[in-house]
Amino acid sequence: MVEVICDTNFLIHLATKRIKNLDNLDVEIGQITFVIPQVVKNELLELEKNPEKKQDIQATLNYVKNFKTIPILGSFADKELIDYVSKNRVIIATMDKELKKQIKILGSSILSIHNDKIVLEN
Repeated sequence: MVEVICDTNFLIHLATKRIKNLDNLDVEIGQITFVIPQVVKNELLELEKNPEKKQDIQATLNYVKNFKTIPILGSFADKELIDYVSKNRVIIATMDKELKKQIKILGSSILSIHNDKIVLEN
């Protein structure tokens, strides 16, 4: 089982959009499990205070309530994820173009959502 570390934007997308291939991921990509860095959970809890985003964030928090939380801490999720990737070969789930570029430079893989499907980018 490979742990895939999710960023905030990816989780919101995962929870609020219909992802076509979610049930076949183990066939397409392999056995994965989504995990949440504490810094991302903190970001979601902050975003929940924004009235415009509250509904999506509550749906996201509900969706991820059984996901394992991992101890990546800090005040800015993208920076903490890049620091973590620089020391560990991992898969990061993100939609963020800038973050993707950094992760690729560091030699890790990316899971992203494209046309409502989860895809693995190298």
